[in-house]
Amino acid sequence: MPSASPVTRSPALHGRDAEQDALLRLLDDARTGHGGATLLSGAPGTGKTALLDFAMEHADDFVVLRTRGTEWEARLPCAGLHGLLRPVMDRLPALPPAQASVLAEALELGAADGGLALPAAVLNLLVAVGRPVLVCVDDVHHLDAPSRESLFFTARRLAGESIALLFTADDDAAPCDIPALSLRNLNDEACRRLTDDLAPPGLTEDLRTPLLEIACGNPLAIAELIGSLSPEQLTGAAAPPETLPQGGRLWRAYARRLALLPGDTAHMLLLLAADPDLDMLTLVRATEPECALSVLEPAERAGVIVRIAGDRYEFRERAMRPVVYAGASPARRRAAHRLLAGALEHDHQRLRRAWHRAAALDGSGERLADELAAAAAAASSHGGHPAPFLAFERAAELTAHGDVKAARLAAAANRAWQAGLPQRARSLLTRLHSLTISEEVRGQAELIHGSLELRSGKTGSARDELLAAAEWLLGHDRGQAVRALIRASEASYLAGDNHRFLATAQRAAALRRPDDPAATQLMFEYLAGTAATFRGRHREAADPLRRVVELADSVHSPSVLAWAGAASLLLGDDAQALRLSSRAVETARVQGAVSMLPQVLDFVIQAEVWMGRYGSVTANAIEGLRLAQESGQLNSAAQHLAWLAMTAAVEGDEETCRIRAGSAIELAGAHDLGIAGALSNWAMAHLDLAAGRHADAAKRLRATARIDGTNGHLVVRVIATPHFVEAAVRTGGRKQAEAALRVLDRWVGSTRSPDRLALAARCHALLAAPDDAEDLFRSALDLHHQGFSEFETARTQLLFGSALRRNRRPGAAREHLHSALETFERFGARLWVEQTRTELRGAGEAVRSPRPKAAEKLTAQQFQIARIVAEGATNREVAARLFLSPRTVEHHLRNIFTKLDIRSRVELVRLLS
Repeated sequence: MPSASPVTRSPALHGRDAEQDALLRLLDDARTGHGGATLLSGAPGTGKTALLDFAMEHADDFVVLRTRGTEWEARLPCAGLHGLLRPVMDRLPALPPAQASVLAEALELGAADGGLALPAAVLNLLVAVGRPVLVCVDDVHHLDAPSRESLFFTARRLAGESIALLFTADDDAAPCDIPALSLRNLNDEACRRLTDDLAPPGLTEDLRTPLLEIACGNPLAIAELIGSLSPEQLTGAAAPPETLPQGGRLWRAYARRLALLPGDTAHMLLLLAADPDLDMLTLVRATEPECALSVLEPAERAGVIVRIAGDRYEFRERAMRPVVYAGASPARRRAAHRLLAGALEHDHQRLRRAWHRAAALDGSGERLADELAAAAAAASSHGGHPAPFLAFERAAELTAHGDVKAARLAAAANRAWQAGLPQRARSLLTRLHSLTISEEVRGQAELIHGSLELRSGKTGSARDELLAAAEWLLGHDRGQAVRALIRASEASYLAGDNHRFLATAQRAAALRRPDDPAATQLMFEYLAGTAATFRGRHREAADPLRRVVELADSVHSPSVLAWAGAASLLLGDDAQALRLSSRAVETARVQGAVSMLPQVLDFVIQAEVWMGRYGSVTANAIEGLRLAQESGQLNSAAQHLAWLAMTAAVEGDEETCRIRAGSAIELAGAHDLGIAGALSNWAMAHLDLAAGRHADAAKRLRATARIDGTNGHLVVRVIATPHFVEAAVRTGGRKQAEAALRVLDRWVGSTRSPDRLALAARCHALLAAPDDAEDLFRSALDLHHQGFSEFETARTQLLFGSALRRNRRPGAAREHLHSALETFERFGARLWVEQTRTELRGAGEAVRSPRPKAAEKLTAQQFQIARIVAEGATNREVAARLFLSPRTVEHHLRNIFTKLDIRSRVELVRLLS
């Protein structure tokens, strides 16, 4: 009996669940005598061969026959059948003599007369094997015609047979009469999981991001890009790849497809490759009007390009663009750029025109460099070709004068950093080391490097570099020098180092001038107001902080607007803070300042936390975390993880809260981030309070008072005071609670914020004697109703209701407890709901659980996921609704099934109905 062909184990297939299920069904059907055929079609590198491997891996009880079509054997009749059928030719005597003779002659001599005998012999030989048979043919479109026709004949006659035929073909070559599965590029989640499987240790997120952008969801591209990384790229000393590896399998596959196109079509594709923003009008202007469209038709028919909105063409596989460009000679590339430069006539096309003139070397190098640098300086970083950092880099390459060259490299690094490409920025800064540079350029480079360190390195190192940058810049660019100082102060703020923050603010104050521009004035006022606040001089802080807000309307920098939002928070004007920080976010998006988005989103989140908008907090923190990770900004990632821990605490999801807080605290410890550690401790303390663990909450919140930079921070200590007072009162820490409240009172008293005043009044009520507490609670509720935070209003109602119940006034208690319960249920705050229901039962009311009894063991988030799944949603739909990844939903669903002791969604529906 013949044995199967050798089976190779394939790596984990990500994002191909549907295709794997289909192949398993094909095999199962063949086992039961219901044979069939399937064609896997898709672009090169999408995983067709990997799926063949998967099928063979699950066909242990089959005789497996496999071959691959090749262009070199496509003209050899019956070569494909020869490679495929040799392992089972010992079954040839089982065929009718005429068919056996035809098949033997075909395989030995390549003879095929085009009649029925050969295809019938192939089918009967497979049937004669006597066991289930799996036939795998890779690149069936490259098989010779007799082999291909015989196999397609067989594929159409498998009813009642234990045979499965599995073919692969490129999209543009796939036969149409075989049931097909079309493989598309992987989604983001699958790409990331594949990258995790293949990545070497230490692959940073800011290197992973450009790789995935180049790969465009193609699995082979991901594998080849990761395999091509140099040690310098892995350490960040060199820029990441910009194209697929030249000479790799995917590059060669694209090159073969392009070689089949006519020469004039190839020329037109070169123009598209040289300028991805090229529209049809410009293309026609650059070429012969009567032939431009017709010349592109062969490429469109071959699936190389597709027409998109805006009267433009783009490459169907974006990774093909550099293959087209690199395949042309230098002379042809220069000619293409010269044509395009001549066709770009409008002012808004200035940067593109300068880029093409520089690429064509259409003039002296210095003149081209000046033109390109001037156009890049005036350009927005938001999308478009070329990116300004590339234009500055090219201008530097064309520049002979060392200091000007260095200034342009520094400008390129700054624009790369703004665009969210920190590794590219670092590699550009590294090139400055070989140049003699001026103090001004050195200061600019230090400012950029210090900013990179501020977002991804240790805060102490960032502070030192930024202070040095300020000294270098003082005599040349005061605005940039002040910006360096304010970022140095931010490094101290993130670390929780109040002493160094105040020292930096004092250094900045000595530099003030009455004729400073609005943005510089705003920065000075912000530092002065914040420093006074940190000294506890709130009345002194009010005037400069108000001037910050007044000046905000005249500035357009995202970071400066965010500082104005922070000033509003210190003044207690949360609505104004949300307006200004939201404007900062939108400005950053419009300007393409990707690197700024994680920071400005943090200010939006702070305003939303004060206003109790936890749904928006979750959405913004998830976006901020994603952007921070993609751009390698680990310090910002830590803060967003801490905010996500807080929203999980509000929901009562203990597992998620602990995971997120633990990750944030780990990053905080590694990067000297006192604020991220303190925020995480605060989140965990909130969770402890909600679960009734008051001693644990008090202990955690005492940690926020540390001055050693480890999970301690002055600001967090003050804003977490209401939680600390609540925990301390329950655990005998009255004196500590009173001391903390005095600090809060001084700040709150300087604001007009009803939300903050309500929280202070609640704290006083908790510390007051029973006879005085009621009036203080009522005062707190009156203030809450003038503010924004429904959640904190409910927390005050719970505490007031609890106090009334203990004072033997159950009727009055129930009124407040019912209002609190309604709010907590709306927020999905499971632990607070349970506390409130316990109080209601203590007040003499029978309370039913809103969940089926069997589901009470689920966390709040697990119950939410279970309920949505029971409504019929897929994992991806659940993920979209809850701002989670599909992988996280899958993890929670497994835990749900385990806790509920069920195995299927059907059982889940039955349980929750």
